[in-house]
Amino acid sequence: MSWADSLIKLSGYEVEVLQKRLAEIADRRQAVDMRIVMLEAEAEHEAQRAREDAQNGWYQVGFLEGVRIRRAALQYEAEQIMMEEAGARDALAQAFEEQKKYEQVADNMRIARDKVTARLETAALDELGLRRAASGR
Repeated sequence: MSWADSLIKLSGYEVEVLQKRLAEIADRRQAVDMRIVMLEAEAEHEAQRAREDAQNGWYQVGFLEGVRIRRAALQYEAEQIMMEEAGARDALAQAFEEQKKYEQVADNMRIARDKVTARLETAALDELGLRRAASGR
């Protein structure tokens, strides 16, 4: 295994790690979004209960204030996750670019090696032809 193949393998591993990290971040973001939806549903349910029963209406103001605080905290968490996700996407794009560069270097090395091999084979065949021509065959 050449050093170029080793670099390609390492960069491939880095890409896999970054893809897993991005997937984990996306899962966390989805979980926060789900918690926001659940909070909204809970608030709607409480509002419905307050409309139906005057006794529950006394607690509605405090409950709604708690919902606003929790919603703000969840939205802040979602914003933080989105910033982390953007950073992870940038890192993944950069890792893909590096992997592509290593693959191009390896391809160029293979092409150069094939050219040298072809040149040597041609030279060997030319020499063989010259020997046969000189021996009179």
